[in-house]
Amino acid sequence: MTYLRVGVIARPHGVRGAVKVTPLTDDVTRFTGLSQAFLERQGEEYSPMPLSVLSVGPKAVLVLLDGVDTVEQAEALRGAYLCVPRGQAIALPPDTYFVADLVGCSVSDTDGEEYGKITDVLETGANDVYVIANGKLMVPALKKALHTVDVTNKRVILYADVLKEVGLFED
Repeated sequence: MTYLRVGVIARPHGVRGAVKVTPLTDDVTRFTGLSQAFLERQGEEYSPMPLSVLSVGPKAVLVLLDGVDTVEQAEALRGAYLCVPRGQAIALPPDTYFVADLVGCSVSDTDGEEYGKITDVLETGANDVYVIANGKLMVPALKKALHTVDVTNKRVILYADVLKEVGLFED
């Protein structure tokens, strides 16, 4: 089963085990009505975690996780991700993609030059930046640079002329 990260536990909140979650989604309303997530910790499998959402704000969500009753238990979860199964993902607007779908896409340009695969997506605030071939090429995700984004077939094609202007190539 594939999971999507929707938040990361930032820190405990209060003394009864609640946690502050930093959303990893542009639409924080996706937390409204969420009653279970899967906890992803480094080196561990995804484990189901019933939860109660206490409040939803633009930069933080307060969550009470089932079985987490103390500040110490909450602190032990710092840095863990809250994930949902891919089938429960929210619908995205046109020309918007999940980072998990972009990573692994092969990248080429309109001249047929191959550059490798997207290995990461950096969220800079202004626009995302696609990291290709582990940093050998970095390209801002600008509409003027993207000819085709086909996550179904794991393929991204960039406009060659624009790539020369905005791409950051490793020397």
